[in-house]
Amino acid sequence: MNALVIDAFEFCRHKQQAQGQIPVAELGRLAQETVDRTGVISWTLSGDIDKLGHAQLSLAVSGVVNLICQRCLTALPFEIDSRSLLVLAKDEAQADAIEQLLDDDQIDVIVGTAAFDAANLVEDEALLALPVAPKHAVCPDGGVVAEATGTERASPFAVLKKLKQ
Repeated sequence: MNALVIDAFEFCRHKQQAQGQIPVAELGRLAQETVDRTGVISWTLSGDIDKLGHAQLSLAVSGVVNLICQRCLTALPFEIDSRSLLVLAKDEAQADAIEQLLDDDQIDVIVGTAAFDAANLVEDEALLALPVAPKHAVCPDGGVVAEATGTERASPFAVLKKLKQ
């Protein structure tokens, strides 16, 4: 995987931006959640300083991955379109303090470093955007469930009924 390593605080201080694309096959954890390893995740990362003087990153992640429908067990194309705002802290104690100060569920506080791997952040955001139990709105014909309901099996009690006669 092409690692995008940045100094997170300098990135924010200089209000830099970065963008790119990463093939799903290069994102090991995300690839494990998909039917196949096809697809590309596009991302945009912007640095800034919030009104309280904290470094913050804005991350946008998008792309299409193929998941397994939990109803029919066939491929389900799922569109990822996620945006998040992340405030950076120097350590866990400062992260907890900033979290208390902001008291906003829409903003996450993470620990930033001088060697911050933004590619892992992109993969994390894509994973968080996936549904817990993906399902088609209407399953296509030919799925496992359709096959199971299409074939009628004899009731095991029918055999007992014949023995009783």
